Amino acid sequence: MTAEGLRAQVRTGDGWAVQHAVLTVTDLRGQQVARVEADADGVTATEPLPAGTYTAILTAAGFEPTARTAVVPAGGGVSLGVVTLSRSGGNPPPPAGTWTIDPAHSSITVTAQHLGLSSVKGRFTEFGGQIEVGQPAEHSGVRAAIQAASVDTGNKMRDDHLRSADFLDVDQYPTIDFVSTGLTQQGPDRYSLSGDLTLHGVTKPVVLDLSYLGTGPDPWGGTRAAFHAETRLHRNDFAINYNAIVRAGIAAVGTTLKVELDIQAVQGDALPEA
Repeated sequence: MTAEGLRAQVRTGDGWAVQHAVLTVTDLRGQQVARVEADADGVTATEPLPAGTYTAILTAAGFEPTARTAVVPAGGGVSLGVVTLSRSGGNPPPPAGTWTIDPAHSSITVTAQHLGLSSVKGRFTEFGGQIEVGQPAEHSGVRAAIQAASVDTGNKMRDDHLRSADFLDVDQYPTIDFVSTGLTQQGPDRYSLSGDLTLHGVTKPVVLDLSYLGTGPDPWGGTRAAFHAETRLHRNDFAINYNAIVRAGIAAVGTTLKVELDIQAVQGDALPEA
């Protein structure tokens, strides 16, 4: 067993491990002598330290920092026991359980450069999915599917072209699917949501910048949670290589797409009946 120095178990107020906590140790002169991250159980442990008095500072995104004084004996190791971090600011997290995406009150917008001069916005009008809110939040997951043929840019000729084999090829690949693989808190109400996106028959990892906007009752007797997420995709990564060049030598449609999602989800495993 590897010898340990300063050790702590980092927990939330309700007892869950803070997996992204960081333990920073300074000596009496304020010099940093160790810095380690928590493991999956919220445990932090430095290498053995020289005997002396130290300040242990525990931090994590979305939590208030906490400091402890630690006196390390000649053996080089000591435990701080369980250290509880308090959440800082932000909205209370949604209750754990299943939440169903409500497409009628949500939107998925995609923006691409056109002729190198301006932007063209499109949206997908048919999609659905579920969010499993975990406790802690890092144990949450998302599964969603978009009907590729529902793309709408407000121009029928352009939309038909986007549905064709030059772009989405909706006859062969009718859905665009997302399955999350991880959630990391970046600050109050801010997260990085990692997942696998399957588009045009190709699966690639993506990361969404996710903001949690809060939870509240709706007029139909339910409870809703709201989220905003953004990411950028390169269509060439998904084997969508159509690249018509206009006379000036500029690509007609840019290869980088900005994706924005405004999502409302209803608590429960099904949407309320209309």
